[in-house]
Amino acid sequence: MNKEDQISRAKDRTRSDEQLLALQERFNAYVSFLLDGEMAEAHPELAGKPARIELRCAHTPDARALELLALIHDQLGFQEIKLEVVVRNDEIRMPNGESMTKPK
Repeated sequence: MNKEDQISRAKDRTRSDEQLLALQERFNAYVSFLLDGEMAEAHPELAGKPARIELRCAHTPDARALELLALIHDQLGFQEIKLEVVVRNDEIRMPNGESMTKPK
């Protein structure tokens, strides 16, 4: 591996880390909106109904993103919030208690 390849890989890794951090921050904001009662205030008709966060992706997330999503999924389950990841027209559903695999 030459020096250019190493630099390119380091840049890709940094960009990937930044994207994962941005994804985590976005989920934190959504969950805060739900748990702090802001959703119920803004939309009283939804108060008391089951919560679901849906993430739509153009492509299947890479392994690191899937690992993060699995951790987020498990933590949301404790709050009784459902997480669904939708990849284009194919869905990767992650209801609480099930693994994160693409249905056949």
